[in-house]
Amino acid sequence: MKKNLAYALLIMLIAVSSCSFTSKSFETDDKDKLLLDLITYVLERGHYQPKDINDDFSVQVFNGFLDIIDPTKRYFLESDIQEFEKYKFQIDDQIKNTDISFFEIVYQRLLKRMEDAKVIYKEVLNEPFDYNLKESLEINYEEQGYSASRKDLKERWRMQLKYATLGTYNSKLTPVNVNAANKSAKEKESVETEDVDVFDDEADAGPLSPVEAEEKARESTMNTLDDYFDFIEELQRKDWFVQYLNTIVEVFDPHTFYFAPDDKEKFDTSMSGKFEGIGARLQKKRDQTKIVEIISGGPIWRDQQIEVGDEIIKVGQNGQTPVDIVGMRLDDAIKFIKGPKGTIVDLTVKKVDGSIVLISITRDVVELEESYAKSAAILKKDHKYGLINLPKFYVDFEDYNERNAATDVAKEVERLKEAGAEGLILDLRDNGGGSLKTVVEMAGLFIKDGPIVQVRSTGKKPEVYDDKDERIQWDGPLVILVNELSASASEILAAAMQDYKRAVVIGSKQTFGKGTVQNVIPLENIVRSNEHGDLGAIKLTTQKFYRINGGSTQLEGVKSDVVVPDRYSYIDLGERDQENPLGWDKIAPANYTPWDGYIDYETTIANSTERMAQSEQIKLIEENAKWIKKGQDETLVSLNYQDYKRELEENREKANYFKKILDYDSKLTFESLKYEEELFVKDSVLKEKRIRWHKDLAKDIYVEEAVNVLQDLKMNNIKNAKLASVKG
Repeated sequence: MKKNLAYALLIMLIAVSSCSFTSKSFETDDKDKLLLDLITYVLERGHYQPKDINDDFSVQVFNGFLDIIDPTKRYFLESDIQEFEKYKFQIDDQIKNTDISFFEIVYQRLLKRMEDAKVIYKEVLNEPFDYNLKESLEINYEEQGYSASRKDLKERWRMQLKYATLGTYNSKLTPVNVNAANKSAKEKESVETEDVDVFDDEADAGPLSPVEAEEKARESTMNTLDDYFDFIEELQRKDWFVQYLNTIVEVFDPHTFYFAPDDKEKFDTSMSGKFEGIGARLQKKRDQTKIVEIISGGPIWRDQQIEVGDEIIKVGQNGQTPVDIVGMRLDDAIKFIKGPKGTIVDLTVKKVDGSIVLISITRDVVELEESYAKSAAILKKDHKYGLINLPKFYVDFEDYNERNAATDVAKEVERLKEAGAEGLILDLRDNGGGSLKTVVEMAGLFIKDGPIVQVRSTGKKPEVYDDKDERIQWDGPLVILVNELSASASEILAAAMQDYKRAVVIGSKQTFGKGTVQNVIPLENIVRSNEHGDLGAIKLTTQKFYRINGGSTQLEGVKSDVVVPDRYSYIDLGERDQENPLGWDKIAPANYTPWDGYIDYETTIANSTERMAQSEQIKLIEENAKWIKKGQDETLVSLNYQDYKRELEENREKANYFKKILDYDSKLTFESLKYEEELFVKDSVLKEKRIRWHKDLAKDIYVEEAVNVLQDLKMNNIKNAKLASVKG
């Protein structure tokens, strides 16, 4: 489904709005028309790469809006679409004339079709499902047409509801005697079943007969849909109109987004670093609600059972009947998932490996400390190295000197130097970005001086951001770890260190590929007299990043010097997989001189690449990544129970096979630095977090290889070579 990453990823560099607009009179009293006029005005004058609002634009809005409100094509009929078709090439003219006729007819028809659907799903669920039939369902809805008649539509509902009910039927036949909602955090484990409805009395009473299980499964699905449509009825017209506005906005690029007043408040809260809920960011893709980022320190991060790429398919509240959120709008799904601190949400999750698990999460406020830089000493025989983990490039915008990523990393570097570290690893995996200023300052820790990044605004010459401080805090061997989720500011730092040949970048084939900057512009600032109150804001793409070698990080990201697979290697996660991304281009390089501290930089990279090619652990990881991709590409699902059971068991066996990835032992030892060990006396929770982190690091082959590279770089270090020459 066409949906940007406004709530999902928040990886962009946000700046206070500095865009200026010429005076214009907005003369409509209709708030909807005023919003449309304001938004298109800002887009045409402020966007980095404005689009022509023409017939092609009209077609994109037409298809996008229908896709957003009916992703599984179980509301509208073919005759509805044919009626809407007359607007397909008119929406551009309507936008220019502040006309919302297309929205009106689609919205009114949607309300009618939803009323029809309430009748249809009850009719379907009043009839038993035959799970012995050899039936299959195509779940790639984008490739399907709309139903030609009510009869065809009812059959589509029947197939979809049979699919939705199949897992519940299985769990009723083979119930799990566990009430995950009431178990403690240490006791609870994932329940490998297709069903969240394990809280019924029948689950503890023993297996049901096939007839009883089928009836209970339909009853559970009926309750879920009743709850869902009750929720839908509470939505107001303005909620649907915001979807329409964002369909228009997102044609420009995936990071431009309109925030209604309430959503703007949530956005401000999230950007402040205070997250309350499950501690994850979600993205809607087709009819799936996927985890695209796990907030370090939050409930999901602490629980350790959910990972990026997992899909949430059902949501329950502390043991209550769950709601199926497949096909639900992201905003609607989030309303079920979020909740006050201390409350329990039961999530049925489809893992990236295809297994289905039930996970109960206690909602909480994210502990900000876990979003900050932290370090560890690495011991390998008689040698010591340092690792700094940076979850994001954080900053206090109200007081830069209060706390920021650059200053904190500088402190950790100094502490590691004092501890005797011979090489340094900077771990930027899963780092979605943050403050541009901190990137420039952080890069300056590792080079004498020079350009770090180029930033270009529309119609202007690129502006070069330099490190002007000639001090080098760390001149020893340096490795940077990245993956597909390293984005924005992370890409700037990795790219700069790569261009200077200052560090070896190890990780995924390429990083996320987000090379744009956004400004948030309150719309009420543009209207001279406003009788409508808060009009929300628009997050607008206004600039683009370029490496110092002239290439953009947009789409292509940063290509690792040493490419190693991970389980996300073949999954669509990057900027290139979003709708309407801006393109890659190149400008003139900045004037810079590569680092001359290494004797043979290329040989070090070649040696590392060879080691990784021979590693059995890396081969196993790549095999896992390919298997995950294969499972995600299979869109034809069987509705036959025996087929379902067989596939479930095969997936379980394969998932168990790949669990041996977690048994890897690098033989490295990890320790906290002295200052942190002193904190453990008063903070046992911090101590436990660090113990867990160190155990994870010891299983991490990427960290192990980073240490190997540091050893090679140390031998290739010119400073060491000169010292050896003097001693000789």
